[in-house]
Amino acid sequence: MRVLYCSDTYPPQVNGVSVVTALSVAGLAARGWDCGVVAPRYPAGEGSVFGEGPTESDALLLSVPSVAFPKYPDVRLAAPQYGAIARIMRRFNPDLVHCETEFVIGRLGQLAARRAGFPVVSSYHTDFARYAEAYGVAWLRASISRYIARFHRRSRRTYTPSVHSRDDLIRMGVRDVEVWGRGVDTDTFSPARRSDALRQQMGVGERFLFLHVGRLAPEKRAEQVAEAYRLAVARLPPDSTRLVIAGAGPSEAAVRAAAPEGAIFLGYLDRTRELPSLYASADAFVFASLTETLGLVVLEAMASGLPTIAAPAGGVADHLRDGVNGLSYPPGDVDAMADAMVALAGDTARWRALADGARATAESLSWGRELDRLDASYREVCGEAALGTTIGTTNGHSHEITSATAAAPITSSAATPRMLSVQRLR
Repeated sequence: MRVLYCSDTYPPQVNGVSVVTALSVAGLAARGWDCGVVAPRYPAGEGSVFGEGPTESDALLLSVPSVAFPKYPDVRLAAPQYGAIARIMRRFNPDLVHCETEFVIGRLGQLAARRAGFPVVSSYHTDFARYAEAYGVAWLRASISRYIARFHRRSRRTYTPSVHSRDDLIRMGVRDVEVWGRGVDTDTFSPARRSDALRQQMGVGERFLFLHVGRLAPEKRAEQVAEAYRLAVARLPPDSTRLVIAGAGPSEAAVRAAAPEGAIFLGYLDRTRELPSLYASADAFVFASLTETLGLVVLEAMASGLPTIAAPAGGVADHLRDGVNGLSYPPGDVDAMADAMVALAGDTARWRALADGARATAESLSWGRELDRLDASYREVCGEAALGTTIGTTNGHSHEITSATAAAPITSSAATPRMLSVQRLR
């Protein structure tokens, strides 16, 4: 079986979409799929923060020329090379095309696949309509929602990682939606990675360490984390805590300005060699975003044994349990976020109980299980396409894979599964 991913983001770019796409490629290849990827071309020599773990893949078939987005250079805007995408798709001859993003490469991949007669699925990773408000163009929200709805209605199945985002899609008229992608690697992200040496290196020592990980962009609201920490510090014993922020982006100057003296900024870290130890060496995770369809960093923090302070909004609400694995606060309420910081840093017994609850939550979420489900789901879609089943007829609202489905493989005339070497086609 062959699957071709069309995505506007991929390693070395760092975000939830690139992480999940790379994990999908590696996981499906291990399950016998022949995987290809169409993604933007990144600057030569640009280092990867993904290390040498399971997110690395040699399946890249086509890297599309791209330019840096002016206001956010880490984001690459791919050239609209429909012809190149259509040619590689015909050469690869996939059983399935998965459009991971809704814009240039994702949209052109969808168009090329439909014209060539390949079945198409898609992913809804990002709530771009709500991003419009964060970037000061709220008047575009309705138009973006209509575009997103049209895009996913063209798919045989749409994958999204939370109940909240699934319900959003159903309200927009998308017919076959599967909640998928709620996994975390509990071996890589584990309390066992805690490092006293790293804490000493950062000058933290025995202080209570709050951590925020993520892109520093308007929709992530990291400046609210810094503001809440400033308020919390004034109410806690002097020099008893630290805040570490890992990540970079266009809001970095604003976040630095909001943070009190002593906050530590680390930039992007290697996902397999540095980030797991950082998570495990902290004491609590603080998150302010309201637009997550999943909140992958929240699951990574919980897997690392960190109680999470966050608002139960979007996909985060699927996993955050107030008083069980973290503390919740009303969305956007900086004072309440600060209250939660003070409460957690000042109560060791409560902190330990929530840390145990966070790890238990993560242990119930396995990437292996999710990738098995994706394998079964892909095979089901391919089978429906071979039978000429109309898009979305398996379920009028949403879709879940059952064990019976997973046990029924679909045969294919494709060659013996193999991974392809990197081919950067100009």
